[in-house]
Amino acid sequence: MRIVAAIGGSILVQDYSSDKFLEYSEILKELSKEHEIFVVVGGGRPARDYIGVARELGAGEAKCDDIGIEVTRVNAKLLLLGLGDYAYQKVPHNFGEALEYSASGKIIVMGGTEPAHSTDAVSAILAEFVQADILINLTSVDGMYTKDPKKFDDAELISEITASDMMEFIKNQDVKAGTYEFFDMTAIQMIKRSNLETVIANGFEPENLVKAINGEKIGTRVISE
Repeated sequence: MRIVAAIGGSILVQDYSSDKFLEYSEILKELSKEHEIFVVVGGGRPARDYIGVARELGAGEAKCDDIGIEVTRVNAKLLLLGLGDYAYQKVPHNFGEALEYSASGKIIVMGGTEPAHSTDAVSAILAEFVQADILINLTSVDGMYTKDPKKFDDAELISEITASDMMEFIKNQDVKAGTYEFFDMTAIQMIKRSNLETVIANGFEPENLVKAINGEKIGTRVISE
């Protein structure tokens, strides 16, 4: 299969150690023996920290986005170090480059692309662009909940949802640079118009990537309308 995996920066750089980079590297290496793999990594806490400094210096939202994008590309380079020869050792800056580099037959790792596009959106657009078989979004929670599980004990996991219902769910959320969104509108629009098979799962357990690819019931699956 042709697979796009989005790995949240909060997963990879939670404590500024190499642990998660190494765990994901081993799993991605193994998967690449049977599948074509594209990875999009987020910025996490470092991106939010730098964006905060940029705001204090008077930067507008587009410039803050640009700062965050640079951090995602640093995270991508760190993952490339873990992957070694299994990956194409250059970070694509756009979707055309990602597709071009994939001709090498190696794992492709990228970060953000341009202002106003979160890495969730980048992963969904990339999946559409390369005609991926599945998009797997590895985030800091088990999937999509009825409300924020970090704030509400009665939050319930949604095992299946349509893209339209997801849009309704998040339509009033904040979209400033660096703010945490479960999933943004651009990403959902791409998923809907391409009828893209999508799974959202907890990225703190890297094996969830394998489970999602194998079709195991895990996290939240975005289903056809």
